[in-house]
Amino acid sequence: MKKAVSCSLMKKLDQNTIQKMGIPSLVLMERAAVKTAEEIEKILKNRKTEEKILCVCGSGNNGGDGIAAARILFLHGYHSEIFLAGDPSHMTEETKQQYRIAQNYQVPVVNNPEWQEYTTIVDALFGVGLARPVKGRYADLIRDMNLASGWKVSVDIPSGINGDTGEVMGTAFSADMTVTFAFRKAGLCLYPGRKFAGKTVTADIGIYEAAERMDPCYLLEDSDIKELPKRSLEGNKGTFGKVLAVAGSSGMCGAAYFCAAAAVAAGAGMVKILTEKDNRIPLQMLLPEAIINCSEEPKEWEKDLDWCDVLIIGPGLGKSERSRKILSWFLEHNQEKRPVILDADGLNLLAENPGWRKVLGKHTVLTPHMGEMSRLTGKTLPELRKDRISASRELAEETGAVCVLKDACTVTASPDGTVWLNLSGNPGMAAAGSGDVLAGVLAGMFCANLENNLFKPDKAAALGVYIHGRAGDLAAKTKGEYGMKAGDLLPAVSEVTGYGGRYEKI
Repeated sequence: MKKAVSCSLMKKLDQNTIQKMGIPSLVLMERAAVKTAEEIEKILKNRKTEEKILCVCGSGNNGGDGIAAARILFLHGYHSEIFLAGDPSHMTEETKQQYRIAQNYQVPVVNNPEWQEYTTIVDALFGVGLARPVKGRYADLIRDMNLASGWKVSVDIPSGINGDTGEVMGTAFSADMTVTFAFRKAGLCLYPGRKFAGKTVTADIGIYEAAERMDPCYLLEDSDIKELPKRSLEGNKGTFGKVLAVAGSSGMCGAAYFCAAAAVAAGAGMVKILTEKDNRIPLQMLLPEAIINCSEEPKEWEKDLDWCDVLIIGPGLGKSERSRKILSWFLEHNQEKRPVILDADGLNLLAENPGWRKVLGKHTVLTPHMGEMSRLTGKTLPELRKDRISASRELAEETGAVCVLKDACTVTASPDGTVWLNLSGNPGMAAAGSGDVLAGVLAGMFCANLENNLFKPDKAAALGVYIHGRAGDLAAKTKGEYGMKAGDLLPAVSEVTGYGGRYEKI
């Protein structure tokens, strides 16, 4: 597990290292430049062309990083040049010093670069300190850099990308690789910032966590899957969790199948599906492991509720009066606060019945995609895209539930403000039924947590999101991103959760 940071926190950590730890700012700048040059050289050493590198540098400390990187590459034998895009009179003291050092070593400086001459262009214009949209000559400069044919590298963050939200601030540099320092910035995880960053490398330059609390923002890794508890040798099907999926309306048995099958694939010991009568025969054929109940009687629902450990409500449920009645009943009668995964039509009905929010809480996981999130919050899609983290935190705080905002980078937010950003998965997962599979995987994670209670609800949800994405990555290797479908995720979920550390196969 790693941490991601906001720009404001990164500045505090930087200052803490300088003022409290006693490491001079110029030393940190030199380390950043060394790491940037090292990553560039790893790529260049395998290329057969004669290299010509241009470092485009602003007047702030990001520009100083770029100037120093240009000097290091020059001294390593590369044809490396500096283009000072910023106003020299506005240079920080550290950047002035780096420029003087570069002049002492006679690193070439150009004033009117011919962009197509360069095989590599290094963006060191703004860094994380950018506070307003890029306009005027800087916008023109970034456009020229993007149109150049050379390989492109950004120092710390692509210029023009908001380091907190990933938003494009007017215009932005499109990098093939970004070398960021100390911690990955949230804007390098969220889209479109992640797309503009290309491959992101996080380099250690000697800035670590301060004594004060860091932003509670985390990134899961394959090693975190190992935290899933081993199954008890004395266990039975009841030991490993019983899931009730309230899912599927007439003609929508697929959603019920996918969420229930995914719960089985993710480790649930038993699964029961409460659905309409039309779905009984197809579901029994598709998933003979599941128990099917088609009762319309609350007395039978009560038995199902007493039986289960985890609830999934909503996939394919529809918005009929029956669906409204059944969702209201289960939300209000879940007095023992079993974990509830509220998905799809469950969320749409919740948006239409805001009074139901009073029965939500920390036992509930809301799993909206962007459209459902808009209906739940009243915010427009552009407003949500502008700051997904804040929107997720606000909904979690308001409802007391964990919010899993499904997107290319899914955001999982806890009512206490903790956030998890997901980096697994691929575009092939944007297919019908994939969200239903996620609901089942989340239920499986809560089943795994029943006996040992290793994870808080937000981490259990975040781990489910990560495993779902890794299953998508595994499926894409054999099916390809164009040919994947939701059913391809099911065997992959079992493989990911069952590897026991053999992650090289994923």
